[in-house]
Amino acid sequence: MSLRGIVPPDPQTNVSQERFAVIFTPRQNRKRFPAGCVEIFDTHEAAVAAADPDNKRHAARVVGPSKSSEGQFIYYLINWLE
Repeated sequence: MSLRGIVPPDPQTNVSQERFAVIFTPRQNRKRFPAGCVEIFDTHEAAVAAADPDNKRHAARVVGPSKSSEGQFIYYLINWLE
């Protein structure tokens, strides 16, 4: 995983970590998503099962949450899941 442009996870806490998620987004060309658009799941399988691309809900692997320079909590996209 390349951490370029991503706040790396803190190894001493579980605040910002790699997670499976479903992201509500009309476009899949972004790399950062507000926490309000991200639903976290325990497993890869659960995220893929909850995805609904026809309704703009895409399964992904993310890192976060991190606080942006604007003061919002965001998640960084690692990759989209199939």
